[in-house]
Amino acid sequence: MDTLKVRDAKDVEEVVRAAIANEQPLEIIGHGSKRSIGHAMATNAVLDLSALNAVTSYEPNELIVTLQAGAPLADVLALIDAKNQQFAFEPMDTAPLLGTPALGTIGGMIAAGLAGPRRIRAGGARDHLLGAHAVSGFGDSFKTGGKVVKNVTGYDLCKLLAGSWGTLSVMTEVTLKVMPKPEAERTLLLRGLDDAAANKAMTAALGSPYDVSAAAHLPKSTFRTKTEGLGDLASDGESLTMLRLEGITSSAAHRAGSLRDLLAPFGAAALIEDAPSAALWAMIRDVLPFAAGGALGAWPVWRI
Repeated sequence: MDTLKVRDAKDVEEVVRAAIANEQPLEIIGHGSKRSIGHAMATNAVLDLSALNAVTSYEPNELIVTLQAGAPLADVLALIDAKNQQFAFEPMDTAPLLGTPALGTIGGMIAAGLAGPRRIRAGGARDHLLGAHAVSGFGDSFKTGGKVVKNVTGYDLCKLLAGSWGTLSVMTEVTLKVMPKPEAERTLLLRGLDDAAANKAMTAALGSPYDVSAAAHLPKSTFRTKTEGLGDLASDGESLTMLRLEGITSSAAHRAGSLRDLLAPFGAAALIEDAPSAALWAMIRDVLPFAAGGALGAWPVWRI
């Protein structure tokens, strides 16, 4: 299989036009970390964007970052973390689930459209993609969106590109919104609820005024004790229902106390704070109970 490495958007145009002329579909990759998701591509050529890896601009005070599509996700996360900022949609790390090296690019993150547990409050990748430069299936470069939220006239193509898996265009550069990290994080843990009771508890929490930023239920068949870095969160065979609150420390603490009172009919809720809470939600974000070698590692995993 031919691998075509490009240096800039002009190279991408030429490769796409050559593929059109030869009636040859292209597989588009950055690091190829998500290639095992879905059906294999029936193609003899791979368009490799990994050399388009620059950070074009980062303006922390304006909460925007512009990146080439092949920029390594880990490097970008480290860059914005140094300014105490984050992608609010919590992009998933697919490496544990797929059993692959911890790689991935910004373009792959947008193309896959994967988001984490904060999506219920912050939205998905599509809601944080402000603008993009891309090459269409006709081999023409185009620009959509820009560097501010309210600048779209006509079709908001950014929403189409997120989650399109490279079927609509080849993204070469994207502009994303970043957000400050919350000062504090609190997670309430309810142990031993069955699925129906957990559903009622999460529904009550999400319908409350306490601004819950994530909710999850781990049935006993998916949870294992002594999760790395988290200690014993539940005894063997016990389910775990989790609810996260974030914000300034005084607010998060007050809301956690009020939510605990609201959920008292479901049992006494334990509380974990900050780093242990973040580690727990990273585990949920990356669906570690389903990861290769995990409790359900032999099962097929469906994203619905």
